[in-house]
Amino acid sequence: MSAYRRPRLLSPVREHLRDNFWFAPMAAMALVMLAWLAASAVDTAIVQQLQDDGELDLLTDLAKITEDVKPVVSTVSSAMMTFIGVVFSISLVAVQMAAGQFSPRVVRIFVRSRITKSTFAVFLATFVLSLAVLSSYESETDPQQLTTVPLVQSVLTLVMVGLSLLLFVAYVNSTLRLMRVGQVVDRIARESFRVLARQPGAWDAAWELPEESGVVRHTGRAGVLRDVNIARLVHVARRNGLAVRLIPRIGDFVVPGTALLAVHGGAVPRRASALVRSSVSVAAERTFHQDLGFGLRQLSDIALRALSPAVNDPTTAVQCLDRIMQLLAAVADQPLGAVQHRDAKGVVRLVQPVPEWTDLVNLGLAEVRGCAVGSPQVTRRLMAVLDDLEALAPAGRRGVIAHHRELLVRAVERAVPEQADQVFALSPDHQGIG
Repeated sequence: MSAYRRPRLLSPVREHLRDNFWFAPMAAMALVMLAWLAASAVDTAIVQQLQDDGELDLLTDLAKITEDVKPVVSTVSSAMMTFIGVVFSISLVAVQMAAGQFSPRVVRIFVRSRITKSTFAVFLATFVLSLAVLSSYESETDPQQLTTVPLVQSVLTLVMVGLSLLLFVAYVNSTLRLMRVGQVVDRIARESFRVLARQPGAWDAAWELPEESGVVRHTGRAGVLRDVNIARLVHVARRNGLAVRLIPRIGDFVVPGTALLAVHGGAVPRRASALVRSSVSVAAERTFHQDLGFGLRQLSDIALRALSPAVNDPTTAVQCLDRIMQLLAAVADQPLGAVQHRDAKGVVRLVQPVPEWTDLVNLGLAEVRGCAVGSPQVTRRLMAVLDDLEALAPAGRRGVIAHHRELLVRAVERAVPEQADQVFALSPDHQGIG
């Protein structure tokens, strides 16, 4: 796990842009238009220089070269949008299949994929560039009357076509990888570890929260508490000499009037109160940005779907348990329940609730345990998970592990009549049945 870094002011903005699909294509089209204007200016300067030097023969040769390239640019212009439509129509079908096979919550992995956004952005940028370059061609053939020869523009278009082809190959490879369950659960685990790396690990037990002096309530739309701008809240609290406590956890559903923030140590000025409210983001669904339990939620959902009678894929459930074990092992000795965010001088300014150890263990194992009784492959892997967690967790955190072990044993004994089958189903195995 990487070292903790203090949250930055624009960190939530960056995460919100990653969850949107419009920003990268719009930015790419704006940048390619700037590149086209620069290339057009260079082409105009080249023509002017050759006319001033009397190099009319060379100018005629350059004009012929660009005319030879014009059919290629025209073909790219007419074919690129069709290509985009076909490729991304197939991709949407693939995303729907993945959502049905794994969980609807994994669709955001495809939305946040950098290679997907880059491919779409470059495709659209190539189409816009080809249209702009076609507008630069002139019907004039007299080299003395030419104002521009789109030589640099044509080269830029060919470079964009080559980049589009390379990204297309990378995009197909990435999409096929994300349709495999092993790659999906690995991506979820890596995202979860990024969330864990953003959590401050040190907890000052001697610090006492000042007396509560006010509450800031939610005034926006109802939805899931997506994230908070930690850097802004710490800044506001520092300027006003306050400490702020976030009341709901990230991922909780809030409605207008819900108490969001408890203020300690003084009243929040009216101007600062609006700034505090704007630091809280509410959306329709949970995200990974600050949600420590969202990765376990997704892994549990995939495992539950794999164990359903309609799918009956215990091996996928075992793969999910591998990652659940990895995440729980990483937080086994971490301070949980709440984290403290400090300002540059080390003073605690924000207290943020996070799931307790018991909450995380229940989230990762309870539902899977309830559906795993009929699959000895999963119960054997689950017993191995419980053994490993019991060895890694501090003594004070082993009670919930023993509780899950007891419930699993009782469930297997009730569901499996044969003693030998019970022993087999409850024998720890890190591969299930291999």
